Amino acid sequence: MPRPSFGRGPRIHHRRGSSNASCLEVADIFRDHGAAWRAANAGRISLNQLKVMSAIERCRTAALGGHVTRCEDCAHEHIAYNSCRNRHCPKCQASAAKAWLVAREAELLPVRYFHLVFTLPKPIADIARQNKPEIYNLLMRISADTVIKIASDPKHLGAQVGITSVLHTWGSAMTHHPHVHMIVPGGGLSPDRSAWIASRKNFFLSVRVLSRLYRRLILEELVRLHNAGKMRFFGDHAHLVNKPAFDAFLKPLRKIEWVVYAKEPFAGPKAVLAYLSRYTHRVAISNSRLIRFDANHVTFRVKDYRVDGPPNARCRHKTMTLKTDEFIRRFLIHVLPKGQHRIRHYGFLGNGNRANNITLIRNLLKAKAPDTDHDNGDPVEGADEQPRVLALPCPCCGGRLIIGKAFAPKQQPRAPPKSKKTAA
Repeated sequence: MPRPSFGRGPRIHHRRGSSNASCLEVADIFRDHGAAWRAANAGRISLNQLKVMSAIERCRTAALGGHVTRCEDCAHEHIAYNSCRNRHCPKCQASAAKAWLVAREAELLPVRYFHLVFTLPKPIADIARQNKPEIYNLLMRISADTVIKIASDPKHLGAQVGITSVLHTWGSAMTHHPHVHMIVPGGGLSPDRSAWIASRKNFFLSVRVLSRLYRRLILEELVRLHNAGKMRFFGDHAHLVNKPAFDAFLKPLRKIEWVVYAKEPFAGPKAVLAYLSRYTHRVAISNSRLIRFDANHVTFRVKDYRVDGPPNARCRHKTMTLKTDEFIRRFLIHVLPKGQHRIRHYGFLGNGNRANNITLIRNLLKAKAPDTDHDNGDPVEGADEQPRVLALPCPCCGGRLIIGKAFAPKQQPRAPPKSKKTAA
């Protein structure tokens, strides 16, 4: 594996001859180098990864079709291509996050919120790459079970809590680092559901207690999965298929401290929404972090967490240069298995009874539901006949773009069927 370099990196010209790095996209890298990378790695790429590459390459191009828009003010006509809507596409997450946040805003409670993070030790993160569905699901389920179990204990909080969990599988340099970001209201329902039990102002649950139970439950479940033959091992980990070897692999992990940490409470519900808008629909790297690339290298911004200081301190922001094939490889290792849910809700925020529970809690707190009416006015008669408006403003004057004629995706030419030769 090529060694990444921190710093300015080699002198590389900006793509498209521009000094503005914001024009760069992951799609550009895939379009220029994806075909060669797929050919060089044939047989080692999953169908799901191939689909993600194809979706990103085709996103907002004529290949997916689109529509022509016209500005109400300056009559400028603008072609808008359709999005791929793939959850791994850096360009398609903004609209998905916006719709998701509207629903979450309606569920906010007038209480303090806490932010917890659960990580996996590196040895388990390494075997997780070969067992993504099993270990990713395990990570999300066990981290939530840990919080729910400790919170329900009368020695700690003695309440049923609600949890929103978000799975991330990457670090800043796109290395494999599975972890869960968890947003938890500061309190919960009493066992008889007759009262709201609030946590302390700046303390939710003991991180030490959470870490010990989390470690025990994960290790127990890993043993169970191994005994059931539901784990696979390849390469350097192939020997772990044997139970004695797997037990020896887990033994040191029973003695080390597992990283579970709690950040400072959010400064009100609006801060929770601001955080969720940044984290829920993230992908391994955003287009805004790309700086430049050429035929051999890609340079992008990273945070170096080895440097002491606040999370957003300028001294932590550096650049990293990777070989292009290594950049593509790192991006694709974060493609989630089919059917894997990245955002999950537990406790009183579980999907089954969430609305009823939130109504009950608001009644107990004597609080009103937040105003989530985002419309500018009442609907008018014949609203269905109103022109459809594109969310983007006119690039010329900033006016409204009215969606007009749509056009179908670009059709690939096909050769005519071969006809059988008729006998003379």
